[in-house]
Amino acid sequence: MAGEESTHRIPGTLTEEQAGRMLADMNEVIRAGEEMRKLRAEMIKLFIGFGWTQDRIARLAAMSQPAVSKQMAKHRPDDESTPPMELSLDQYDTPWLEGRLWALAEEISETLSDTARCTRHVNAVARGKKRFTPENVDELRRLVEEDLRLHRAALPAGYQDAYDRISRGLDIPSKPTATTSAAATVSASVRRTLAHRIQRDRLRGGA
Repeated sequence: MAGEESTHRIPGTLTEEQAGRMLADMNEVIRAGEEMRKLRAEMIKLFIGFGWTQDRIARLAAMSQPAVSKQMAKHRPDDESTPPMELSLDQYDTPWLEGRLWALAEEISETLSDTARCTRHVNAVARGKKRFTPENVDELRRLVEEDLRLHRAALPAGYQDAYDRISRGLDIPSKPTATTSAAATVSASVRRTLAHRIQRDRLRGGA
């Protein structure tokens, strides 16, 4: 038994479980970093499709001109025959709706000074510890519903309206259209990110 224990733990050192938890946390950070780099590259491809100049993209992305030039050379040929992606808020594919839900949850959390039920979930998404699996999306919906019910007086009326539209879209899958077919050419991460930004701006009264 002593020999068996020594294969798992040397006295005075970490247990395998402790080491496993630490390495799992590190892997999450590394994975989140890799995903962010990939997402930025995809966003730059989208901006190229919008016809934005190299200087403009480099300034906004805080990247060097050569780095942006390389991205433009890589992606421009495919984008010349592809129309720019629609940015209307009212789109009903799942990643777009998930991005809107994420934005709404963040707004609720900030409005309630981080005391909202959804705050821990929102923070986990921001750190890359929560992904948009069906189970996690269902959990976030439940938490947002609780916050809307418990804090109705403290939250703008538009939050409930936004949630109702998002919820209906998630409950009733949309039929394929020309718009959803075009959306399928863009990654789910990009669509979530765009919907998240547009929804937050809309909730704040922006464009």
